[in-house]
Amino acid sequence: MRTTHVISFLLVAAILAVPSIAFAGGPGFGGGVDDGGNTCSVPLDGGLSLLIASGLGYAAKKFTKNKKRHRK
Repeated sequence: MRTTHVISFLLVAAILAVPSIAFAGGPGFGGGVDDGGNTCSVPLDGGLSLLIASGLGYAAKKFTKNKKRHRK
């Protein structure tokens, strides 16, 4: 029983530690990449694509509901 608690604790600790390690980098690209002096790099891909996908799903739901209503 004790080993399962230890394993679960280590697993939770590892899951919580990974994001803090991943986001620990500073702004910019680093290395030899010239970003044109722009130090405010914002990744819009993940959130923006999620919003677009949810908007398309909502529009499809409304379209099918409206289509069913007009058929009656």
